[in-house]
Amino acid sequence: MASVQQQASGFFKEFQAFISKGNVIDLAVAVIVGAAFNNIVNSLVKDIINPILGVIIGKPDFSNLFWVMKMPADYSGPMTYDALTKAGATVLGYGTFLTAIINFLLLALVIFCMLKFLSSMRKKLEAQIKAEEEKPAPAPVTPEDTILLREILAELKKNKPQQ
Repeated sequence: MASVQQQASGFFKEFQAFISKGNVIDLAVAVIVGAAFNNIVNSLVKDIINPILGVIIGKPDFSNLFWVMKMPADYSGPMTYDALTKAGATVLGYGTFLTAIINFLLLALVIFCMLKFLSSMRKKLEAQIKAEEEKPAPAPVTPEDTILLREILAELKKNKPQQ
């Protein structure tokens, strides 16, 4: 019984060490931000892109683009995707699929742009660091230079016009 408790205690210590690592916390933050970003992309597609494409192709709502493969017997309700699927019709909802494709493409575009921006920033930073490393170090000030500078300063003070 003591061995099981020791194993459990060791397991929880390992789990605690794993959880307290920065990578896990960073991953959790990334998941939360990603979920919020997904909402933004969905809103962009639903509220901005779909209406624009709707004006172009004539249907403002892609969710109602579908093809009825099999109609339920004696159905007389509205001919909308939701109503037909609730009534048991076999419906091929390609409008929802188009929306998902648009969401994916937008998300991929945004991620591509972010990675491209980060890559260019990293290259600039690496070039800046390389330039700093290659820059020659300033010559150290020697005691002779210090003496010479003090003599010049003394001469300037002597020759300063009286006010």
